[in-house]
This record gives sequence, structure tokens and C-alpha cells, in this order.
Amino acid sequence: MPSHDLYTDDPGSSPWQVPASGAARFSWEYDEGRDRLLALYQKGKDKQWDGQRRIDWELEVDPYDPLGTPDEAMSLYGTRYWDRLTDRDKGELRRHYASWQFSQFLHGEQGAMICAARIVESVPDMDAKFYSATQTMDEARHAEIYGRFLHEKIGMLYPINDNLQSLLADTLRDSRWDMPYLGMQVLIEGLALAAFGMIRDTTDKPLPQQILAYVMQDEARHVAFGRMALRDHYRQLTEAELREREEFVIEGCYLMRDRLRGVEVLENFGIPRAEAERFSEDSEFLQLFRKLLFSRIVPCVKDIGLWGKRLQQAYLDLGVFEMGDSSLDLLMTQDEEIAERLDAERFAAEERERVAEVRETIEAAAEPS
Repeated sequence: MPSHDLYTDDPGSSPWQVPASGAARFSWEYDEGRDRLLALYQKGKDKQWDGQRRIDWELEVDPYDPLGTPDEAMSLYGTRYWDRLTDRDKGELRRHYASWQFSQFLHGEQGAMICAARIVESVPDMDAKFYSATQTMDEARHAEIYGRFLHEKIGMLYPINDNLQSLLADTLRDSRWDMPYLGMQVLIEGLALAAFGMIRDTTDKPLPQQILAYVMQDEARHVAFGRMALRDHYRQLTEAELREREEFVIEGCYLMRDRLRGVEVLENFGIPRAEAERFSEDSEFLQLFRKLLFSRIVPCVKDIGLWGKRLQQAYLDLGVFEMGDSSLDLLMTQDEEIAERLDAERFAAEERERVAEVRETIEAAAEPS
């Protein structure tokens, strides 16, 4: 079924066209490169995988409870509207919330694919071009997987959120070659990683858990790539140039905070926008969720050398300043380990099933007829 037939609202004209500026840069130096970045490029090649084969798409998903979302996680919980909902209504609300979340993941992954391709085009160094080429393939795979999950398992899509669309447009319109790194690798990817991780670690549903764990294994490399490239570049910038990047980060962080309200979902249930915004703002669960979403962004921004007074004040205002001391390396290592452990558990179970089938076949053949 075409995607347009599954959208809850009109997604707007397709294709969405964003005027791009800036130069395509060629390098004639093919033999030299930063050892760490070339090692990451090798890892990116080694870790390529096929979403049709690695993920068990035969697993069933209840579209009315695709993530095992608890009542408390929905912003209507505890309001007068919640008391009026039937069990069927609550199932439909869970379906819409999951569709909204995974639709934003899907649109973000397409944005990441386009930004990675822009980095290939515009970055001056060949080692970064090499790695960005592998990331472009990763992001294409992620968009494919999220699209398939939404089409086959939930049967519903939401249009791109206005704030995500705005940040993508700002990132792509900027002519400076480092801005796709900053907008995508640090802000959008950092926030997405935190959102993926919270769902991965709380859902009891095996298919979305697989999808998120395997996507996060790739995204951990992408954030590491952005950190390496930007840290090296930002050491060479003037104070004025660094402040310009910090202003971009501040604006992007507020957009990302406001992106994650899910107001569109409640509007589709007949709730006025002003009330929907208030419910989202007052929800204790969503307050914690929004705060934890910055757990990957703040330490990354600090690590690459953007830590001026205005940026620090913005993080104090957002209530996430203390996250600057978190260990990104530890988080990324955990992402790798979780995906590898999930693979080991799945394939060990499959091997046990195969051995049991062989044993049963042998035993059946040995029985006298």
C-alpha cells in the first residue's frame, strides 16, 4: 500500500525541496588520513548488515500495543479525558503514539541519509568522505527498516513534525561544511539515540527491541565520527565562529525539546491543541523522558569544544547541564554490547531449535514401523 494512504494527515508536497548552498569539495590526496577515522571507516564496512535477514520479521506485533507502553507514559493519563476512554480507545491511542514516534524516527533517518550524502560532497578530507559514504548506506537501511515496521506492523504513519523539519532545513541550507555534522550527527542523531535507547531498554516486545538495538549499534559509530571530525575542526576556529555554532546548537536544542510533545496525536483524538500542549508539559513521565533525551547531546557538545556561557545557561534552563559529565564512550560501548548480546541469544536459541529438530528426526527414523 502506498505510504500516502497510511498517513493520519496530509504530509505535504512530495518531494519536499530544500534549496542547498555550499561547495562540493574534491581531494586529490588518497593515501593519508587520520588513523582513528580510517579505523572507524573499516569498522563501518565490517559492520554492514541486511535488515531483511538480521531482523526476524516473522515476529508478531499487536498494533494496539506495539511497544508495551504503560498507561503512565501517555500524556492523557490522569486527565478527565483518560477516564472516558474505553480499553479499545486506549489501544488506539497506543497505536497512534507508536506510529508518531516511529514516523519521526523514519523521517529523521531519511534526513540523516541526505545529510551524510551532503558530508560526502562537501567535507574537504578524504577519510571523512570514506566514512560518510558508509554512513549514507547505514541511514538508508534504517529508513528502510522503520518504514517496513510502520507499513507492515502498525499500518499508520504520521507526517514529519514541524520542529524536526525546521532543524533539518536549517542544517541543509547552511553553506558551511561542518553544519550537517553539527545538526545531524550531534543534535538529531544524539537525541534519536537517547530516544531509541529508552524504548529499547523498556519494551518487552522482541521485534522493536531488535530494530532499535541494531540501529543503535550503527548510530554509535556515527556519533563517534561526528565527534572526531568536529573536535579537530573546532580547535581551528575563532571565538566568534565558535559562538555562531553554539547559537545554532541552542536553537536546535529548544526545537528538539519542543518536537517531543506528541501534540499531533492528541489533536487526532479531538483534544484542543492548547490543552494537548499543557498535558504534555505537565506529564511527569514525559518531563523525565524529555530530560533524558539530552543525555547524548550535552556531553557530545562539550566534548567537541562548544561550551560557552550562553550554551551552558541554555542547558541550565533546560535542566540538563549536569549531563555534560556523562561518559559517551561508556554509552556507545553499551550500545555495541547490547546488539551483540541480542544476536548471540537469538542465534543460540535458533541453534538449539535446529539441534532439537534433528534429534527428533533421528529418533522418529529409529522407531520401528
